[in-house]
Amino acid sequence: MTLVIRPETPADIATIERLTAAAFEKASHTSRTEQFIVNALRRAGALSVSLLAEDEGGVVGHVALSPVRLSSGDTGWYGLGPISVLPERQGLGIGARLMHAALGELRNLGASGCVLLGDPAFYQRFGFQPRPGLVLPDVPAEYFLAISLTGHWPVAQVTYHDAFNAKE
Repeated sequence: MTLVIRPETPADIATIERLTAAAFEKASHTSRTEQFIVNALRRAGALSVSLLAEDEGGVVGHVALSPVRLSSGDTGWYGLGPISVLPERQGLGIGARLMHAALGELRNLGASGCVLLGDPAFYQRFGFQPRPGLVLPDVPAEYFLAISLTGHWPVAQVTYHDAFNAKE
């Protein structure tokens, strides 16, 4: 299987929506609004990075990155998510390839760091870790993970873009 990671194009929008909905359809940790979040980020001009994983069979994965606000005033921080892989293709390394590509894009942007909400067992292998000084209110600290790309760790409350409240 030859997997290509590439930026989204306008022609990919409907495919991303279907893929994201399918990826989270049976997940227990979700409100199943991830596809609406991606669309709302795009409409708001806040979808900083949108990468697709594609092979001979078509699009099999997607990852989104958007800016987050830190109460400390630190800038250059992004939120990763959602990250989606077709259910029948999960566990084959596609998500890992998307993660590496997303982190590469953040480095290219000169980002300071990245936060995400997710399973520590999966994301710690990419350098993400819980940071006591970075807080997302109402979320268990062990699932709110961060990686610094500069070595500087701010102490702050993190706020995601309002698009993360999208319901449709």
